[in-house]
Amino acid sequence: MTTLALADTGVLTGRSLRHILRSPDTIITTAVTPIALMLLFVYVFGGAINTGTDQSYLDFMLPGILLITVASGIAYTAYRLFLDMQSGLFERFQSMPISRSSVLWAHVLTSLVANLIAVALVIGVALLMCFRTGAGPLAWLAVIGILTLFTLALTWIAVIAGLSAKTVDGASAFSYPLIFLPFISSAFAPTDSMPGPVAWFAEHQPVTSIVNTIRALFSQQPVGGEIWIALAWMVGILIAAYIGAILIYRTKIR
Repeated sequence: MTTLALADTGVLTGRSLRHILRSPDTIITTAVTPIALMLLFVYVFGGAINTGTDQSYLDFMLPGILLITVASGIAYTAYRLFLDMQSGLFERFQSMPISRSSVLWAHVLTSLVANLIAVALVIGVALLMCFRTGAGPLAWLAVIGILTLFTLALTWIAVIAGLSAKTVDGASAFSYPLIFLPFISSAFAPTDSMPGPVAWFAEHQPVTSIVNTIRALFSQQPVGGEIWIALAWMVGILIAAYIGAILIYRTKIR
């Protein structure tokens, strides 16, 4: 980005963040579903699931819950982007001397801030539920970095949905498969306990490597090659989604 584009992005991001602060229920709603799932799995189903480790079930499944939190939150990004498109706001911005890309980046950065706050709320509740980790500062920074990259990758997918949707419901409905994806992974149960085809899918989809990496960081275990697989998935999705979003944006705003 040029200096002008950075300045424009900063101004527009401030505008979007003020909307979020005036309506904090967006962040609270994003955190409610993952917290409810966490309570349900830990206190209802947790005792019946054998994780094959000496971890508590809360410690085992928290990485998956954090990814579900992000997947839930990006639906609001697509929703807000769709409303801006329908209101003609993009056309008004186009008539002003501002960078075109700054409009999209403002939505992306707002999504990043809002989702990381929601993730912090979920971790706070997990700590109240006796989540414990011996992870040091570097491990925590690595977890935050992974969640940031994951959020950016999914947010650019949300941008595509927001730009392409024909209805409000369509703008946010795309997130449902992303929310469901962690359930067919190693997030809530070991993949070797699943039937053959399901286990194969679970082992080779991106969420499993991301969950395994975060879980290893929290438990102070070696991350091995999982982190490189996770990074390859997230960077690949981010690049593909970013290119797709920019191409669609250029066809919508001429």
